[in-house]
Amino acid sequence: MLRAICLFLPFVALSGLLHSELTGVLDDCFCDVESIDVFNNFKIYPRIKKLTERDYFRYYKVNLKRPCPFWPDDGHCAIKDCHVEPCPESKVPVGIKSGNYNKYSQAANTMSDMTECEQANELGAINSTLSNQSKEAFADWARHDDAQDHFCELDDETSPDAEYVDLLLNPERFTGYKGPSAWRVWNSIYEENCFKPRSVYRPLNPLAPSRGDDDGEGFYNWLEGLCLEKRVFYRLISGLHSSINIHLCAEYLLDEGWGRSVWGPNVQEFRQRFDTAETKGEGTRRLKNLYFLYLIELRALYKVAPYFERAIVNLYTGNSQEDGETKELLLQIFNEIKAFPMHFDEKSMFAGHKMEAKTLKEEFRLHFKNISRIMDCVGCSKCRLWGKLQTQGLGTALKVLFSEKEIKNLPEHSPSKGFQLTRQEIVALLNGFGRLSTSIHQLHNFRMLLKENR
Repeated sequence: MLRAICLFLPFVALSGLLHSELTGVLDDCFCDVESIDVFNNFKIYPRIKKLTERDYFRYYKVNLKRPCPFWPDDGHCAIKDCHVEPCPESKVPVGIKSGNYNKYSQAANTMSDMTECEQANELGAINSTLSNQSKEAFADWARHDDAQDHFCELDDETSPDAEYVDLLLNPERFTGYKGPSAWRVWNSIYEENCFKPRSVYRPLNPLAPSRGDDDGEGFYNWLEGLCLEKRVFYRLISGLHSSINIHLCAEYLLDEGWGRSVWGPNVQEFRQRFDTAETKGEGTRRLKNLYFLYLIELRALYKVAPYFERAIVNLYTGNSQEDGETKELLLQIFNEIKAFPMHFDEKSMFAGHKMEAKTLKEEFRLHFKNISRIMDCVGCSKCRLWGKLQTQGLGTALKVLFSEKEIKNLPEHSPSKGFQLTRQEIVALLNGFGRLSTSIHQLHNFRMLLKENR
């Protein structure tokens, strides 16, 4: 059993038609919804929002032109709000576009011209003894070794199709993208990549039509028959799906009159996706999976804190004052997370027989990696951008959780040995968690709106 111990904080429940059942302890852990609400909305959300507005975290390099690897491209969304505006190179801070994805302190990166020349000559001499075939083999080995820790299919940032995007200028919103294309993406994620007993015939995809006599209970009972790891996997995907749906409901295109778009919360859309009656009891479970995912990523941030606390790590943009303030804000967030009791025990996962645990972990990794590739099949460019970022954020969180020993053994003064995160992974990890934090904050707002509309 996964165990979680959460500090109970005073909380005034916002009763409403929708969420009379969204209270109490979550499944697979002993942490209650109310405590997470207070911790997130008052401690974490204001800080993570400020952090993701900083230059280091607002620019994300992504390839939105990668072809779908699973089915023929069914065309891109033609709605104007689906479009992503790439960031001109001149707007990207010089330290970010320099190519050092995890820049350390200036002292650690400063070399004399003589040292650079000597190293260049030495490397040139070594490379001249290698055949082109050997060089390619070494490159393949390096890519293979590096990929063993990745739970996501990472974009090649050197590709000419990879572009910087200013996330603040391309916010996650409901663009109007829906229908068969969107349905096929989520259906593939649930039906082909979530672990599912062969005896279960009901679709896992919550978007799929269900039988009229299905009250939702039978759907969730089969989860109890799965091992912990497979149950967790499904709940992570469901939580991510719920989080994305909340964002779309909170930033919905309400009106487009007088030449301007008006965005805001759509209560009816929210009811349709999460109301207990309209979802036959599944809406509350979907939202509880969001809280479960929040705890998973919160635990990953707790685990990775020592990586960032080293003096040698600098969130580098080229502006020393900006960089110092950004790191200080990040460390404040880590301090808040440390003050929150341990809420997820990942040691329970893959703890069985060594060979069985290794096989299951690899299955887990490959299933999730496949899901990250499906994000290249999303027809709406803006939806693809945020889908890729949030999937990579969760994949990075999983990488952190399964790298505890490597993080503990990090050398204090070496920037290149041991556990590593690229800038792309760092940006995705913090922005991905920021999206979950925003979802829980927006959920509070929807509760208030529902209460007013009673």
